Amino acid sequence: MTLKSIAILGSTGSIGTQALDVIRANSALFSVSILSAGNNVDLLIQQCIEFQPKYAIIGNKDKFTILKEGLINTNVTVLATVDGICEALEQAHSDIVLTALVGYAGLKPTLTAIDKGITIALANKETLVVAGELVTQKAKENNVSIIPVDSEHSAIFQCLVGEESNPIEKVILTASGGPFRGKKKEELLGVTKAQALKHPNWSMGAKITIDSASLMNKGLEVIEAKWLFDVEDNQIDVVVHPQSIVHSLVQFEDGSLKAQLGLPDMKLPIQYALGYPKRIISNFERFNFAAYPTLTFEAPDKDTFVNLQLAYRALADKGNSACILNAANEIAVERFLNDEIKFLEIAELNAYCMENYKHILTPNYTDYVQTDTDVRELAKSWK
Repeated sequence: MTLKSIAILGSTGSIGTQALDVIRANSALFSVSILSAGNNVDLLIQQCIEFQPKYAIIGNKDKFTILKEGLINTNVTVLATVDGICEALEQAHSDIVLTALVGYAGLKPTLTAIDKGITIALANKETLVVAGELVTQKAKENNVSIIPVDSEHSAIFQCLVGEESNPIEKVILTASGGPFRGKKKEELLGVTKAQALKHPNWSMGAKITIDSASLMNKGLEVIEAKWLFDVEDNQIDVVVHPQSIVHSLVQFEDGSLKAQLGLPDMKLPIQYALGYPKRIISNFERFNFAAYPTLTFEAPDKDTFVNLQLAYRALADKGNSACILNAANEIAVERFLNDEIKFLEIAELNAYCMENYKHILTPNYTDYVQTDTDVRELAKSWK
């Protein structure tokens, strides 16, 4: 492999820090061109001193001066906000952009990178949820590859390598079921923030952990899968797999199933995306079948975990419906984490916004931006 230059958008989060672990362990294969963070300026400064990117961007402009002063003795150019990220993507050479920003914030930088012809390693599923048709069309126009980093979509991607001429019958996303698997609505009435943040298998940021508890994360992944793999709504299934060993499956027209297995460790799909099409030798812990004598699977409970239903509804409605759902959910999760609403009310708020905001069947980029802005205000005013 020739040296690849990597831009990491969201370098201080769970995906970003693990990506830097991968780069640190493979310094002969990867360099860093851009690092960005939302608020964690102290960690961003440490990362920049170690990896010496061309650009460092802090999302919170109030912390720009702290970042500037912290990097005063380096050659790192310091910028702020999403516009700063886009400027850095325009100016710095990057072979791959790892988009690990949380939520809607990933859309504009991803489109900028696509316009520059840069390969996308996508860890920000909301980009495709919000504007999947627009993003995938621009990627085709610019001959840009989008390599998924989510463990489920990485699994499907890996299963499809070498199968380009064989049509997909179905993709099957696996879900751990989260901390409330098997619970009914009446058992979730008094769920606390601490309980919802305690995921049984994965260590993730707060937002995605709550989404996993409500099954919204799986709903967003269903929408993402449609655009990544060009499949119809009825070709995407979800199955609950509590052990999180089978990361997802593909079923082909002959009925054959291919699955990708591994321990629940995000470093593997991150490394796969950065190294693609080559697999890089690693010292990651290996899966031992003897340690997992039983792998189980069950149907998701869509009656209790309504968010999964809402995601399929957004797919069916098309247009800006998924953008509405995503914006509502980002505010709903924020309000839950701030103790403003209850756990089950996350889905209620999401459904309310889908029912009460205007549907646009063929939105353009401006429509997506306006939808996101308006729905956030609608979600803040709910109850």
